[in-house]
Amino acid sequence: MLRVSIIGCGKISDQHAEQIQRIPGCEIVSVCDREVLLAKQMQERYKIKEYYCDAQELMEKSRPDIVHITTPPQSHYDLGKFFLESGCHVYMEKPFTIDTEQAEELISIAEKNNVKITVGHNAQFTPAAREMRSLVKDGYLGGPPVHMDCYYCYSLGDSSYAKALLGDKEYWVRKLPGKLLQNIISHGISKIAEHLDDERPEVNVIGFTSQILKSIGEEEIIDELRVTIKDKHDRTAFFTFSTSIKPLLHQLRLYGPKNSLIVDDDNQTVIRIRGERRKSYLEQFISPIHIGRQYISCSARNITKFLKKDFHSNAGMKYLIESFYNAVNGKDELPIPYRQIILTSRLMDNIFSSLESEKSGNYFAKLN
Repeated sequence: MLRVSIIGCGKISDQHAEQIQRIPGCEIVSVCDREVLLAKQMQERYKIKEYYCDAQELMEKSRPDIVHITTPPQSHYDLGKFFLESGCHVYMEKPFTIDTEQAEELISIAEKNNVKITVGHNAQFTPAAREMRSLVKDGYLGGPPVHMDCYYCYSLGDSSYAKALLGDKEYWVRKLPGKLLQNIISHGISKIAEHLDDERPEVNVIGFTSQILKSIGEEEIIDELRVTIKDKHDRTAFFTFSTSIKPLLHQLRLYGPKNSLIVDDDNQTVIRIRGERRKSYLEQFISPIHIGRQYISCSARNITKFLKKDFHSNAGMKYLIESFYNAVNGKDELPIPYRQIILTSRLMDNIFSSLESEKSGNYFAKLN
């Protein structure tokens, strides 16, 4: 039985607790938060044995095998270092760390202490994303992607998070190097990093504040981002983050030398696009039918899963956590290679430094 602790009892920790409790062979033995009321209420709601307000006390008394760190990212490095050096495996909520240097150091500490660490890029492990990965592995694209389009949008509606971000100038998200972007875009950037074969690709960045935010007097938060990426093999990618696009998009499009794929996490669909074109008007007649049938098939599959009570909004998180636990037990490889974690962090560092240097400029920069 794996003993699990959760450090940080904010909103995201509920999702962790719910998915952990669905996984056989593990138990949440304790939770911890500096705010005693947050720790106590979580312990009571999820029927967890112990709660603490100090990480060192938790470590001494609970002796967990795995620790989930769901605190603001400014604390990730120090907490991660403490638990890794104490012999615990660590599941770190995104963003992994403040910068690449911290990411590399934590991974080095994990390897030195013979423990494992991963990051909560659960968007890479939705059912649709896993189906896409299987098709790519089986050669459907005809080789590595030639180009990728990734859309990761976010709503600044009436959520408590958005109200805190926009209403409190001291809110912790504003103190991140990349502010709002840093807290969100790793989900999309990691999907691109998975398919790049270059540790320092070229990056082109445009970022600006949307008219929506400007209309309410917000000038500091950048909530519109466009990024182009090119690696040493001339593989390219476009990344779009937006709070203005409607409907909100969470899509990855992979364009291969033979065929292409459209992966939609909102609808949980994977659409195969044939590279070969038919002659004359048959292309306009047959291709829409072929695509329509795929959407119907995806819908039927999703309905079947729902009826079998196997259709969950956080299925990607459950799969990632379970895969990480299997890696801890020696059954599987780590679900996210360390190289991908570092490359994702490096890409994000470059995006934020570009925005800071140019203030919405547009230029090519080589990753440091």
